[in-house]
Amino acid sequence: MTRKIADCRKYPSESNCSLTISGEEDEVVRAATEHAVSVHEHPDGPELREQVRSMLEDEKPTV
Repeated sequence: MTRKIADCRKYPSESNCSLTISGEEDEVVRAATEHAVSVHEHPDGPELREQVRSMLEDEKPTV
């Protein structure tokens, strides 16, 4: 299974957040959603989870 990444550095914010979350897709969606709500004050809901899921990228394998 390909691991996924959510990287806050790719999305400008007032806090200049540098957090990167990686893991299995469902884990990353859950953690990134919690982060978006608690740090960036986004409203929680299914729309946010789908937005987070759509922004995930495949993690590049390390050599």
